[in-house]
Amino acid sequence: MIALVMAAGKGTRMLSERPKVLHGIAGEPMLGFVMNELEELRQEGLIRRVVVIVGHAADQVQAYLRKAWPASEDAIQAPQLGTGHAVMQAAPALVGHAGAVLIVNGDLPLLSATTLRQMAERHRSERAALTLLTVDLPDPGHYGRILRGPDGSVSGIVEYRDATPGQRAISEINVGVYLAEWPPLLEALSHLTPENDQGEFYLTDAVAAIVARRLKVVAVKTDDIEATYGINNRAELAAAGARWRRRTCDRWLERGVTIEDPATTWIGPRTVIGADTVIEPGVQLYGATRIGARCTIGSHSRLVDAVVGDRATIRSSDITDSSVGEDSTVGPFARLRDHVVVGRGARIGNFVEMKKVRFGDGAKAAHLTYLGDAEVGERANIGCGTVTCNYDGERKHRTTIGKGAFVGTNNTLVAPLSVGEDAYTAAGSTLTEDVPAGALALGRARQVIKEGWAYRRTDERARRRAEAGSDAGGAAGPALPAVVETAQDGPRELV
Repeated sequence: MIALVMAAGKGTRMLSERPKVLHGIAGEPMLGFVMNELEELRQEGLIRRVVVIVGHAADQVQAYLRKAWPASEDAIQAPQLGTGHAVMQAAPALVGHAGAVLIVNGDLPLLSATTLRQMAERHRSERAALTLLTVDLPDPGHYGRILRGPDGSVSGIVEYRDATPGQRAISEINVGVYLAEWPPLLEALSHLTPENDQGEFYLTDAVAAIVARRLKVVAVKTDDIEATYGINNRAELAAAGARWRRRTCDRWLERGVTIEDPATTWIGPRTVIGADTVIEPGVQLYGATRIGARCTIGSHSRLVDAVVGDRATIRSSDITDSSVGEDSTVGPFARLRDHVVVGRGARIGNFVEMKKVRFGDGAKAAHLTYLGDAEVGERANIGCGTVTCNYDGERKHRTTIGKGAFVGTNNTLVAPLSVGEDAYTAAGSTLTEDVPAGALALGRARQVIKEGWAYRRTDERARRRAEAGSDAGGAAGPALPAVVETAQDGPRELV
């Protein structure tokens, strides 16, 4: 099969400049949910190619596809003249294809690969020309209705706006998912006309055309009502999000993951979690995040496209596009971003930020530190308040800290800079030159002591307050003598 994903619509009821299919649930555009299920079928060999039909704000949708689903193809529908017209725009990509096409709306985030697989099996066993997905709804609303003949066979689909009162009373609706043999579908599409109140080419009219040719049309009715809900406005998006959160938490609970508070836990469709991992309340796991076994993900942590090794602990931290090795600890309140790689058994403490850093096995940065564009060797210790000054206003520069090095508290490392293996840097240092292996580097200003300075400063303040009181006519007490220092060029008041 070749899959066609309908993603060209604007979604006017979303009241947004963003295309409807890019509005998200659990950190993933709703289009991504559909693509994820199709990818499962592609991995199984059931689907050979995926073509996404884009239209409104096509550049935004294409940019997302290039980043998240680079194996997909796209076809442009401009202008948008209905669902039938959209499928016609994919015809050039299907030249020579004699098999089936699976057509799926891009706004069905709860549709599962299992349902699509069932459709494919029924389509094959029935030798159907067209198989469509339907569902009975207690309140079918404005969805298209399934029309059946006296023998129960599908005779057509009518859009709500074109339906008679009797047809609107039908509870079986069209979900918008089709599996059709491409040659007869293409023939039916070629005869579509825009003779309806919207002046559009309806894909549903192709069903009537295939029925009229006495080709076999099969309806697969699903019991998963929630999976058939399309998204038309933000309220429906929020409702779908709540359903997804409940479903996915239940699925991971069944797989041996502890989720302490499913009501506040969000897990995206591409996230993978190992057994015996504990997810505390308020956690968000998005994108292609992969968490190993026996981990602890602490409250209010947010992980996006992150990899966490077995037995690691993440406490109330934000990790994006980065990985944390086995048995390591991160947080609380740490931030790792832009391809940070943390080794095994490392410790990253509270209020530590890292960007483009390789942090070696057993290394430590316990608190209040910024490391950017840096290489930190195994067992190195990064003292509190350390900063790598990686940006000179025009370019970024790297800092290298060797194995077993000890970087003292409140160090400023001005890159490019190298601190050798087993070297020490003194607390409070600003370093601008490389430190050899095994050396001690100090970069402090010379300390100066002025005996009695604080007492003289206090007396001078008291004198000035007294003078100010006298000038105002108040009784401020006797004035204190001026405090002076004697310098080589004569006495002067202390400032």
